[in-house]
Amino acid sequence: MTMKKKLSFQELAAVGSMLFGLFFGAGNLIFPAAMGQLSGRNVFLATLGLLITGVGLPLLGVAALGISRCNGLAQLSERVGKKYSMFFTCVLYLTIGPFFAIPRCATVPFEVGISPLLSEASPGPVPLALFSLVFFGVVLWFSLKPGKILTWIGKILNPIFLVCLGILLITALVSPMGSVGDIAPQSTYVHSAFFSGFLEGYNTMDALAGLAFGIIVVNVIKDLGVQSPEAIASNTVKAGIFGCGLMGIIYLAVAVVGTQSRGLYPVAANGGEALLTIAKHYFGNAGAAILAVTVTFACLKTAVGLITSCSETFHSLFPSRFSYRTWAVGFCLLSFGIANLGLNAIIACALPVLMFLYPLAIALIFLALTGKWFQNDRVVYRSVILCTLLAAILDFIHALPASVTGFLHLTALLDLANRFLPFFSQGMGWVCPALIGLAVGLLLHAKRARNL
Repeated sequence: MTMKKKLSFQELAAVGSMLFGLFFGAGNLIFPAAMGQLSGRNVFLATLGLLITGVGLPLLGVAALGISRCNGLAQLSERVGKKYSMFFTCVLYLTIGPFFAIPRCATVPFEVGISPLLSEASPGPVPLALFSLVFFGVVLWFSLKPGKILTWIGKILNPIFLVCLGILLITALVSPMGSVGDIAPQSTYVHSAFFSGFLEGYNTMDALAGLAFGIIVVNVIKDLGVQSPEAIASNTVKAGIFGCGLMGIIYLAVAVVGTQSRGLYPVAANGGEALLTIAKHYFGNAGAAILAVTVTFACLKTAVGLITSCSETFHSLFPSRFSYRTWAVGFCLLSFGIANLGLNAIIACALPVLMFLYPLAIALIFLALTGKWFQNDRVVYRSVILCTLLAAILDFIHALPASVTGFLHLTALLDLANRFLPFFSQGMGWVCPALIGLAVGLLLHAKRARNL
């Protein structure tokens, strides 16, 4: 019996759709819409930056898991060291899981889709608590059946979401509210649209999710009958191109629609408010209902993927502690509690952590993809990650509120970094240290090879 080498087009489309569904939450709608409004006529340059961090890096993250043949992020990051693997894996999964991304999956649809539909007689925390309770109850029901994730997300939740979103975007693009070329850029998008869009992609958390979701794609492909490592890697990359390509098309469409809305409306307070304005412009109160359904399904499917991925990972890291079911219930309860802190608090707390984690994730992805050229030598991994880690700590401090850095007497340190570290003020201070670490690591690798 011949071993299956590749998936059929229908299977590849289903896996790609599942991957898109795992990645694309409501935050992926909100941030491009806000970027589109602020970037104005520079929207295409800003979108290019967003596509690198919001589409390119997630695709590379999925590819890294497939090509490296590692059984998940923990095994991949173990190439740096076991202690680092435990630290990085736990921090990354908690960030894209119950600390930030999963709670945001509940608060975003509430703030964007549900809260505007409520009467002013329903203030306070009770509506959010009730909505998030129902939301996480549904998420838990789906998550307790992880073997059905391809069916739930790829074949059911994702098509519903795409139909709702397609109605809104196609209508807006066919009947635009203004011309992109007539809209003046604002804020940092005036002079650094590309870098601003690049950093906007951090908020999606998708590069981090790519490292987490890659193993889900690998396991689904195995379940579909592909077993050889080379074939698994090839099909993983193909599914990633399908899912991430669809994500890139929607990013561009949402950003352009956001820019065009400035032809009739001022810049909104956030991307959610901008989307609500657009939906109401074209469909009235029915538009608000369409947006509510769209955003809720976007977040629901992403939350299911995150709970499933986090629970499976922590069960594998600590197999003697709790079962998968216990982890899933615990993460849903923790996410429910944090969600009720509110969207603004979650976003504010997440930013410094993302500025710390993203450089480390990017470095690990590129090391995994290029590892065959230096035989995945641990000395190269350690050199690059160490230098990146030191710079990422500075980026973390830089993203803290000024009151915090002042209280901790870190202002002078930030001034030195801003003066001597290239691209630090643009949030990219880790790039040169990472390259230095790569050069040192490759020199040490070459020296070791000569001595053998």
